[in-house]
Amino acid sequence: MKILIFYASYGGGHLSAAKSIQSYINENYPENQTELIDCMKYVNKPIEKMTTAAYREMAKKAPWVWGKIYDKSQKGALAHISTRSNTIMAIKLLKLLRAEQPDLIISTHPFSSQMCSYLKRKGKVTAKLATIMTDFAPHDQWLVGKEYTDFFFVANDKMKEYLTKQNINEKNVFVTGIPLSSKFLKKFNKIEIFKLFNLNPLKQTILFFAGGEFGLGKSQTLDIFKCIVKNFNNIQMIAIAGKNEKMQEMFKEYVKKFNKEDSIKILPFTDKVPELMAISDLVITKPGGLTITESLASSLPIIVISPIPGQEEENAEYLEEKGIAVWIRKHDDAYTILQKILNDQEKLERMKKNTSLLANKNSTRDICEILLK
Repeated sequence: MKILIFYASYGGGHLSAAKSIQSYINENYPENQTELIDCMKYVNKPIEKMTTAAYREMAKKAPWVWGKIYDKSQKGALAHISTRSNTIMAIKLLKLLRAEQPDLIISTHPFSSQMCSYLKRKGKVTAKLATIMTDFAPHDQWLVGKEYTDFFFVANDKMKEYLTKQNINEKNVFVTGIPLSSKFLKKFNKIEIFKLFNLNPLKQTILFFAGGEFGLGKSQTLDIFKCIVKNFNNIQMIAIAGKNEKMQEMFKEYVKKFNKEDSIKILPFTDKVPELMAISDLVITKPGGLTITESLASSLPIIVISPIPGQEEENAEYLEEKGIAVWIRKHDDAYTILQKILNDQEKLERMKKNTSLLANKNSTRDICEILLK
């Protein structure tokens, strides 16, 4: 079978989900041929470059603008423009589909899902279509062309309920969770990991994500980081600055100022996230679908900071509702909230226990087996 897996470069979660699916198929169903493609880069490189740059700048400097766009792309004129532009770009995608002749098309971004469903409606494509929704709340852009999509994979029952209310047959909707790297299925030697990062296995350990390469939510991220470094002496923390060198330097300066080099470790980009989650007691992060999925799989209580308005705020609300996360909002007293959580072991245990309500470590396997068996 020939399988095309489409993603788009608006945040890292869509690509990670696509890679996890491809990796599982290649390892467990080697008789199939897979190809991973950035749908937007393929149909129009200049537009892809411009729109991804615009997304990053809005999310970084004017998140409220992105929130407005997100809301308006559900319904009304902006939703129509988005859908219309994708049908136009679908004509370019058809060239690829005619050349590849896939039997199955998997989309981890709504743009490719829309393009392919349009082509199927026009009788240009006969392949089975599968859409993997990579957040914890639905958005109607995922559902454009729903009549021609054979499989929808969602993160939770609430999303399935929403889809069925949109007249999607419940037999076509599967609650599997968001695709997860197989690295999170491994059992790690925690003592060795503590040694590797020169950390104390007897101390409470926080894993802190700084908002990725673009330092999204930089102001609040720095405020929360400073609050922890200055006020909490009985914990240790690993702060991942990613590829954001400026953020990394600011972290290091503040750690040095308070002589916390022994208990606060600053890391650039790292491929050791599964290992670090395995030794952590709590994660502080913006609530992107990928990081939340990884945290749930690692049974970690979550403190949410700096969500981008739109899908990330919806993720944060859902996680709070399920008793898995505490969202520190922009004008909250961060010190009081952090002190209360870090000193309340019973609450942390409840939050940890509640992660099992949403965690699905076998999400990637389940999706692939539904599609290929």
